[in-house]
Amino acid sequence: MKILISFIFVLVGLTAAAQQPASSPEQDTTKYLVVRNNGIEYVGQILSDDGREILLQTSQLGKIYIPKSEVKSITKVDLQNDFKAGEFLGQGVFTTRYQFTTNAFPIQKGENYAMVNLYGPEVHLSVAQNFSVGVMATWIASPIALALKYTIPTQNPKLNFGLGTLLGSSGYFNQGKGYGGLHWAMATYGTRRTNATFSLGYAYFNSGFNFTNDYTYYTPGTYAAVLQQGVYSFPIPETINYQNEIGNFQSPIIGISGITAVGKKASFVWDAMIITGRTRKIFDYQQIDYFYDPNTGQPSSVVYGDPFAEVKGTNVVFMPGMRFQKDQNRAFQVTLAGIIGKREVKTNTESYTNSYSFPVPMLSWFYKF
Repeated sequence: MKILISFIFVLVGLTAAAQQPASSPEQDTTKYLVVRNNGIEYVGQILSDDGREILLQTSQLGKIYIPKSEVKSITKVDLQNDFKAGEFLGQGVFTTRYQFTTNAFPIQKGENYAMVNLYGPEVHLSVAQNFSVGVMATWIASPIALALKYTIPTQNPKLNFGLGTLLGSSGYFNQGKGYGGLHWAMATYGTRRTNATFSLGYAYFNSGFNFTNDYTYYTPGTYAAVLQQGVYSFPIPETINYQNEIGNFQSPIIGISGITAVGKKASFVWDAMIITGRTRKIFDYQQIDYFYDPNTGQPSSVVYGDPFAEVKGTNVVFMPGMRFQKDQNRAFQVTLAGIIGKREVKTNTESYTNSYSFPVPMLSWFYKF
């Protein structure tokens, strides 16, 4: 009897367990960005993938089938950083660029872009992992520059480093005799949508133009009078052969830049550079002072002043702007840039300072290809 009762309890327990609804497996909420060969993009959950086609669950179009032969890329989406107000923002190739400077995020393979400014076009290509090559020019291809960038990721996805180089030529101007360059290192912290970059660099430029003054300059210094045939006279030192180089400079550069998403399709971009430099320029007047012996009245010495002027310049370039991204393939940016500068000149007779400021508004169009 006890065995029968135990059997009944076991049977009832199994029947009750069978009637309980089976627990459904945890649903995969991972979303992916699927890009077709024609450039059309979809964002959603991949419900199935049989090797020939994928079934994608999207929020706007519902379930759609996409043949694998038409799929260019499938990228996992960051739900925290790639969405704002429920709308997909994406990382985008344009997030590697501010206005003039770049950050330490690489241009992904196949995500090349062109940037068209009022002053000229640019093209930047990803040629290897973490390495890109670009060309920057004016509308008449003079001057023109080659741009190289190498990025160095770390184990922290929000911290990246990079190296960049610009090598330029004056092109048609002055038969290509002018040249210049900018070499810098950078560190970027943040995501592609919101980040800040600090950079240190060194810039130089030689216009290739030289200007020779009609004045005769002598080696600066103090020279004692010389006695010749019983008569003291002032000596004449060697002349200086000097050509004044026009527009040349060498300068360290400090850059602070960043980008912040402020809307579904808008971002605030800021770009700032501090450019400082020091050089020596020819001065049109060389002061000469003659000294005589107070007892005899004979010449005692002569002082030839320094005909050079030391010029120190400091320029701060502000470039705040707004970027409006219509989709992942196009964006428009307006920048209210300006320059504030100070030029300090010091000669052997005087010192003076010139201050200046002027706006440089910019409009830029981005295109992915």
